Amino acid sequence: MAFNGLPKIETQKLEEEICHDDSVAPVKAQTVDELHSLQLKKSGPNTPIIQQTAFGAEAADKNKQQLQSISASLASLTRETGPKVVKGDPAKQPETPKVVHASQKHQQTPAFSNITDSALKFTHILYNLSPAELYEQAIQYEKGSFITSSGALATLSGAKTGRSPRDKRVVKDDTTSEELWWGKGSPNIEMDEQTFLVNRERAVDYLCSLEKVFVNDQFLNWDPNNKLKVRIVSARAYHSLFMHNMCIRPTPEELENFGAPDFTIYNAGKFPCNRYTHYMTSSTSIDLNLARREMVILGTQYAGEMKKGLFSLMHYLMPKRQILSLHSGCNMGKDGDVALFFGLSGTGKTTLSTDHNRYLIGDDEHCWSGHGVSNIEGGCYAKCIDLSREKEPDIWNAIKFGTVLENVVFDEHTREVDYTDKSVTENTRAAYPIEYIPNAKIPCVGPHPKNVILLACDAFGVLPPVSKLNLAQTMYHFISGYTALVAGTEEGIKEPTATFSACFGAAFIMLHPTRYAAMLAEKMQKHGATAWLVNTGWSGGSYGTGSRIKLAYTRKIIDAIHSGELLNANYTKTEVFGLEIPTELGGVPSEILDPVNAWPDKGAYKETLLKLGGLFRKNFEVFTNYKIGADNNLTEEILAAGPNF
Repeated sequence: MAFNGLPKIETQKLEEEICHDDSVAPVKAQTVDELHSLQLKKSGPNTPIIQQTAFGAEAADKNKQQLQSISASLASLTRETGPKVVKGDPAKQPETPKVVHASQKHQQTPAFSNITDSALKFTHILYNLSPAELYEQAIQYEKGSFITSSGALATLSGAKTGRSPRDKRVVKDDTTSEELWWGKGSPNIEMDEQTFLVNRERAVDYLCSLEKVFVNDQFLNWDPNNKLKVRIVSARAYHSLFMHNMCIRPTPEELENFGAPDFTIYNAGKFPCNRYTHYMTSSTSIDLNLARREMVILGTQYAGEMKKGLFSLMHYLMPKRQILSLHSGCNMGKDGDVALFFGLSGTGKTTLSTDHNRYLIGDDEHCWSGHGVSNIEGGCYAKCIDLSREKEPDIWNAIKFGTVLENVVFDEHTREVDYTDKSVTENTRAAYPIEYIPNAKIPCVGPHPKNVILLACDAFGVLPPVSKLNLAQTMYHFISGYTALVAGTEEGIKEPTATFSACFGAAFIMLHPTRYAAMLAEKMQKHGATAWLVNTGWSGGSYGTGSRIKLAYTRKIIDAIHSGELLNANYTKTEVFGLEIPTELGGVPSEILDPVNAWPDKGAYKETLLKLGGLFRKNFEVFTNYKIGADNNLTEEILAAGPNF
């Protein structure tokens, strides 16, 4: 029978054998919220499952101890107890949160006059969240957070897009006044204990006033005998993910038994310091207290402050254990031969230490102990400006889900990053776990180094492409930390500018540079390592008249160092700097091995050579008054290894 002119549809009942029934049972949920709850498996350190068994009771006790430790970290020094802390995102509204706080005086009840607004509220702890959870937090709550087309998380670091070395302070007390390097040339700017405590109180009060804070418990140093436990308390998911990538990530078992940290960072960077506080020169302050093993960050959201603050800590603690902390790259050949690469920005350290024929131990921070070398970090922090797949394929491919991209510019529709765009800053960065590099050696440890390579981009064009250094020369050039930058003017005139950074990382060292240099020479001598000075800069003239040494030649030189070929070469000595240079090397034109031969104007060469020698001497003046031991023999030996004219 037709209805409105349409024929009635007859439905034929199918027999069971005609069609396979592939339907499934309906979901066990009555509402959308119930359905969503089935989607998430309740596990992980931030939402622990506690069962009512003997094992469950033990787990509950460990969880309580963990929360008490975090509460103690967040405790004000002027109050009896730490804040009330509970794990989990406040947005998820747990039904009956178990509140834990740490008492500093045997669980005494604080006087009512000491109770504050922050003491009446919960502080929700987002503890060791996974990258996926941190993505959600950043995108939902932090303006300027986006997922890029490669899967990385793009973030903004606020007004500060780099470190603030002039705002970094170190507490000067009876111990550090004797141990640390102070005065002219030193990166250590003093503050007193009281001022540190004022800033610490400001940071802790700010963090406790928030509805939630991020807490990371992680490790420094892959050497199991010298591993440090670090706790990072921060207000931003960006900071938590950054440190998740940059520090060594604990296993669930290690996290369960983490206990109290060896060092704590209070990152209240969204909140300024009080400029009327003694020693403060701006609204930014990065404060390091070695006695308390604490670091406070106020007035800067740049995440690199945390990374380098921990590096400064290692520069202080490790030498006390006769372990040398190094600002270097490190790789290892298939036969176990390890090479250290030192070099300032623009020298090619990242490019030359990244070799597909060798394992990467680390790209930036290392320790050299009695057991060999170890990476301090669990990740890499790579520059992104002008990054391309062709030039740096490993870094390009590492920028994927889990990676933090700082201050990059991307297409608003496709989310494709434009690495040439400097609209926010030239200091764009990517922070990713070291496992994202295909040839990374895990664990990141290796035997004693065979070669120590000091890289310099000499824009004056007078240093040889490669030279072999004796121990005294190694200490001299290690302390100098030389490279030359090319500074441009509006008229297009460009002249080289010498740059010196002690130990190739002056901003992070804590002791006098001579201390680190002496340890380096001692370890090289004990383990038979050879040092090399490699110039990746100009030849045949300074910048503008000469030409840049081809990367292919530099790679041949590095390969010859790794293989041992250069050790068997014939050598001659240069004037002024007294460097031993090979007379020939396969794959490298002989005329460039001795820089004087590459310069058509010999007079101009000699004049430029003496000019650079004078710059080295002037830079070294700040180090000449430091004595090691009872006599001054070592200092005099190092000085004698410098330019002689």
